[in-house]
Amino acid sequence: MGTLAMEPKAGYGPDAMVADAAITGRIRSVRGMKVLLDRDLAELYGVEVRVLKQAVRRNLERFPEDFMFQLTRPEAEASRSQIVTMKRGQNFKYLPFAFTEHGILMLANVLRSERAIAVSILIIRVFARMREALIQQQDVLAQLEELRQRADGHDVDIAGILRVLRQLSERPSPPRQRIGYKPTDN
Repeated sequence: MGTLAMEPKAGYGPDAMVADAAITGRIRSVRGMKVLLDRDLAELYGVEVRVLKQAVRRNLERFPEDFMFQLTRPEAEASRSQIVTMKRGQNFKYLPFAFTEHGILMLANVLRSERAIAVSILIIRVFARMREALIQQQDVLAQLEELRQRADGHDVDIAGILRVLRQLSERPSPPRQRIGYKPTDN
């Protein structure tokens, strides 16, 4: 089993960072959703994959499609490169389950162990921090877009100023006649 701090308390100590790294490294994007696969959850929860799947199958009514779904063979093959325990050339005996944030919370209720509850709390906090980071990133992107639009308007103004400066710096073509007293030759 991997090393994972089991601190259910809020905070950002070294244990929380270890837990965050252990969890975020396992989160995958499948079908446009952030998910954890059954084998990763089984390792985090300290149970065998077959025990986890058995608990899920006994409680299928608790896991609608937006909580949990089974990967298709192409999805499983695509995730092979992300699964460290699978060696090249091995096949999936059983297609893995993918659990969304809500499915992970429901899974803790189904497994009913203290470790499952503590790990689920950590996972939910990681998902929440990921959502906050995404929202902050979207805010920054919106501000950058606003600045870009303002700068686009300045381009037109700067071009107008440069045009006027060029006109002012060009010398008039007709020579000027001198104004003033002209002495007479008599």
